[in-house]
Amino acid sequence: MRCVRLLAPRYRWVSSALPPWAAPEGGSQQSGTAPPRLLRSPVRRPRPGWRAFCSPQAPCELSGGDLRGIGGGGGCAEAVGEEEDEEDEGVEFGTLSNKFSSRKYYHKTTSRFQNLKLQEEGEEEMERKPRRGPKNTPYWYFLKCKALIKEDKLAEALELFEVQMLKEERVRPEESNYTVLIGGCGRVGYVKKAFRLYNDMKKRGLTPTEATYTALFNACAESPWKDSGLQSALKLRQQLQGKNEELNLITYHALLKVCALCSDLRMCFDVLKEIVHKGHVLTAETFSFLLMSCIKDSENGFRYALQVWKQMSELGIKADSHTYNLMLRAARDCGIGDPVVASEILLRPADESSSQLRLAPGRQKEKVKNQKNKGSEGSAAVQLDVEAMEKQLFWESSVQSEELIQQQNKDVNQAETEPAALASPSVDHSGAGALTRRGRNKLEREQGHQSQKLRFCNLPNLLDSGTPDAAVVSLGTVATPSSRLALMGDVEGFLSKMKEDNAEPNIKTFTLLAELVEPQSSSESSLLALLDEHKVKVDVTFFNTLIRKKSKQGDLEGAKGVLPALVKRGLSPNLQTFCNLAIACHHEKDGLQLLSDLKRSGVTPNKYIYSTLIAAAVRQLDYSYLTEILRDMRNNQVPPNEVIIRQLEFAARYPPKFDRYKSKNPYLEKIDGFRGYYYRWLKVMAGEETPHPWEKYRTAKRGAGVDKEEAVPEQPGQRER
Repeated sequence: MRCVRLLAPRYRWVSSALPPWAAPEGGSQQSGTAPPRLLRSPVRRPRPGWRAFCSPQAPCELSGGDLRGIGGGGGCAEAVGEEEDEEDEGVEFGTLSNKFSSRKYYHKTTSRFQNLKLQEEGEEEMERKPRRGPKNTPYWYFLKCKALIKEDKLAEALELFEVQMLKEERVRPEESNYTVLIGGCGRVGYVKKAFRLYNDMKKRGLTPTEATYTALFNACAESPWKDSGLQSALKLRQQLQGKNEELNLITYHALLKVCALCSDLRMCFDVLKEIVHKGHVLTAETFSFLLMSCIKDSENGFRYALQVWKQMSELGIKADSHTYNLMLRAARDCGIGDPVVASEILLRPADESSSQLRLAPGRQKEKVKNQKNKGSEGSAAVQLDVEAMEKQLFWESSVQSEELIQQQNKDVNQAETEPAALASPSVDHSGAGALTRRGRNKLEREQGHQSQKLRFCNLPNLLDSGTPDAAVVSLGTVATPSSRLALMGDVEGFLSKMKEDNAEPNIKTFTLLAELVEPQSSSESSLLALLDEHKVKVDVTFFNTLIRKKSKQGDLEGAKGVLPALVKRGLSPNLQTFCNLAIACHHEKDGLQLLSDLKRSGVTPNKYIYSTLIAAAVRQLDYSYLTEILRDMRNNQVPPNEVIIRQLEFAARYPPKFDRYKSKNPYLEKIDGFRGYYYRWLKVMAGEETPHPWEKYRTAKRGAGVDKEEAVPEQPGQRER
């Protein structure tokens, strides 16, 4: 008789008579032979790694006392045990494991076999297993993400948070982990990702803080698509108002920034009313966002900026360097609007503007006192009447024109009723129109002497908080940036005003002054000396500004004359320097000489230099010059972008009233030759695709479970939530 050795648990076979309860049913026991009996081994402790199994070749059931399978050599072992309950069925060997595992067969396998099986079946890679070892804390991830964002590595910070923290280590994130990432997305205008993190934060049951809302508003302000960013900010503001969330001044400043960059000045005043109503104390930063909104108005922005500055001075708030730089930007980019309206508003005595200020209530006085005790400087001890300020700021010139027309009609009616008064030389019209006419006639008579006396007289500085000079009757036509700078005291007066407010000028201040000063004037030549006097370190951008200014005037030699001063300061020209020089290359020999110098220096021209040269050639309608530029682009393998293609398409277009069959024209031969080369050039040049603004911040795709919304490029005006 053949025995079967089992792995676990071990049994031994003995020959003895069966007990009466184990006798086969309906059969008699043979004489002289006793069937084998299965006994338990005295070693009750199972050895590690041994499992009970059922033979796959000859599985058989062992019911009650049926032991025929053993004598027949079927290879099946039977387990006989004591019944605990008479009603229960007997326990079959090999069926107990079904209660604990669904697996019935165990095969030898290794990790190598598993990998080969996955490769053969073509399955995707398995997800990363949870990382073994000690887990990092949420605060550690907060510091790590903050350091990566500071190094401009937002994509790595998002990867660290979403993969290692959430998937590998499965660390439960906190509010600070989300806020620091939302802040990083806000600095680059990644609105969609910022709001996705915000929604995930709420789903996890975390409570957003004021820093979270500040970061979200900042993301909306920095969005490449201003309309979509404004809609997201307004929707978030509506949700906060519905929940009666109290915002601090920093969050309101972020909301002001959204209105300044994405909307207009009127919406900024709506937010300013809410700030004043909530009892917050206005600071220089508050007015800086109002100045940013003024700069967006290219027609009246400089007048608006001067009015905002005047209100800030009356509140006793001292401006900082950033505020002064914003005033220079307003003088560079914006006009003063109607001179009559500007003269009426800007030259008004200070007493007439005092109605816009009122003392703060008791609750606000306490807040002002507390902030002063904390050391906050430049805060307002009085409350601004925003409605009166808004009414004066948007005083339209049409209203004053209607009043002048009514006054003139009234004078005409009086002249008809009293004809003697018409001939009287003593009639003095006291209206603003007469004042303007007298000033205009006086300016015409003294026009020849003003240019000589201007340098010897003290120019008025509209940045001063005092009463304007009584000798200034009205403002003339302020059309150039240098004229608008003269209203702020020119270079010397502007810098002395900064010194009064303890605001130190920086390199950005002098760079803006270089754009505003009169070309080829003493002020322009003294800028380098003023830089040394204020101990400001000069950079390449300052010299690039001077070169660009001279190049726009067509002075190529003067622009090249700035290069020795740049090298003398220990600086090297960059691609922006050559791009500014290309502005003055109106002729073919100048442009080709510039490209040759770049090649000799080992510098490959970029698309911006070629675009500047193409613009200069198109302005001169020099098609031979254009052909040489395209040939050089082909030799250097510089792919054209959308701007260059648009320029070339405009150059290859026939004039609207051009008749090629009317007569022979040399212009027609030139444009036909350029068109032929241009279309052949398009076939061999690969265009450059405009990159998406958020492409470099998106995390890498991992498998098929990537959010499809990330792969869809954002379109202007698309909702970002």
